[in-house]
Amino acid sequence: MEITKDFISNIVNKQRTFFRTGKTLDIDFRKKMLNDLLDSIKTHETELEEALHADLGRSPMEAQLCDIAPAIAEIKDIRDHVRRWARPERHLSGIACFPSIWTRVYKMPYGVTLVISPFNFPIYLSLVVAASSIAGGNTVILKTSSKSKACTDVLKKMISETFPEEFMTVIDGGHDVADMLLEERFDKIFYTGSPKIGSHVMEKAAANLTPVALELGGETGNWCVIRKDADLKDAARKIAFFKMMNSGQICININQIAVASEVADDFLKELKDAFVSQIGESAISNPEYPHLINKGAYDKCANEADQYRDRIVFGGKGDPDSLRYEPTIIYPVKIDEPIVLHELFCPLLPVVPFEDSKIDDLMDTIAEREHGLSLYVFTRDMKWAKKVMSSQQYGGGCVNEVCLHLMSKGTPFNGTGHSGMGAYHGVWGFREFTHPSTVLYGSTKFNLSLREHPYSGEKGEKKKKLLKTLLG
Repeated sequence: MEITKDFISNIVNKQRTFFRTGKTLDIDFRKKMLNDLLDSIKTHETELEEALHADLGRSPMEAQLCDIAPAIAEIKDIRDHVRRWARPERHLSGIACFPSIWTRVYKMPYGVTLVISPFNFPIYLSLVVAASSIAGGNTVILKTSSKSKACTDVLKKMISETFPEEFMTVIDGGHDVADMLLEERFDKIFYTGSPKIGSHVMEKAAANLTPVALELGGETGNWCVIRKDADLKDAARKIAFFKMMNSGQICININQIAVASEVADDFLKELKDAFVSQIGESAISNPEYPHLINKGAYDKCANEADQYRDRIVFGGKGDPDSLRYEPTIIYPVKIDEPIVLHELFCPLLPVVPFEDSKIDDLMDTIAEREHGLSLYVFTRDMKWAKKVMSSQQYGGGCVNEVCLHLMSKGTPFNGTGHSGMGAYHGVWGFREFTHPSTVLYGSTKFNLSLREHPYSGEKGEKKKKLLKTLLG
């Protein structure tokens, strides 16, 4: 079916009409919708695994690890806590509001929301964000990626079977469809993807003053810093696992490593061994190794690897038919070379040596660049690690670990600057899709004339003294 502007406008209007019925304000309704979403995921679990394999070459285990199981867990947590999160807060109004005693803060839904999801985690990054919007009491139009077609087809089937389109629907298509959607007036937009498109989304949203949340990869990528005192075997094992996941197509993945030159050779040996231990001598012939999303992504990866062919110390081969490209270590790389100045989103891994005694200079250089979505450090010096993680600007990260901050229960996942704005996961997602409305409940008795004229003369002076006494 052809997606037209009239078709999109009709759906937006249907959802706005449905939202105005007030049905989504009911917490029991929201919980039922979340339960229905969970049931739909479980019903179509095998189809989702197959779709993730078709789009990204994921094995059933990796499909579960990266998309399906975390989505189920997150939606269950949202469902179980939404009633408490949505409860109005009661505050003492304060002496300045006398004779009012109580003020309430209501957690109000925005209305009709647009969720634009990416190809790399097409199930998790669609359904968890949508579930946060549902929990907030909104309706949802989910724009899925045209690159992950198999997953989009399953999502369309799931959502159309489960929900009426006036409450939640899936729209697929390319950038032209996305732009038609962005021409509409939404009440909240949540976009996951690249900084370049994020800027475009903000520009379009500005025309209607629509609030926007962005989860972006970061312009200059996510750094991993390995000090000379790090446990090199442990670091290598974790980094190898992470870099191979989804063939490096992860917004929080390690884009480049900075390793202390004093231990660089030892670390590289451990990293090579870890890759071979986990995926075998030839990643591209291993059916468990995921592939790049399409020919364009493969060619971009292969062409960039060719530019550094003389410094590839591991990997460097690909198969254009299967779209698999080996995890590839490039060493040594200077900190200002092109490959470390942009997000890679592929299995290439440039390694930048630095003198451990000049760690502060390294961190200053990283800080001067666009803020990454993640930062990872490996060291035994916890004093230094805590100082760095509490002073650098980035979305989130780990000390002596990779990626698991994303799975930490009840904590926000977010970016800053070129890596995004806003946050979600658990209560943070609920907050992202609601706005707090403060309502003071006044009294018809004991009202003071303090705020009323006259403000001059003897009465005015008395009022000013009383005001200072009350608020001073």
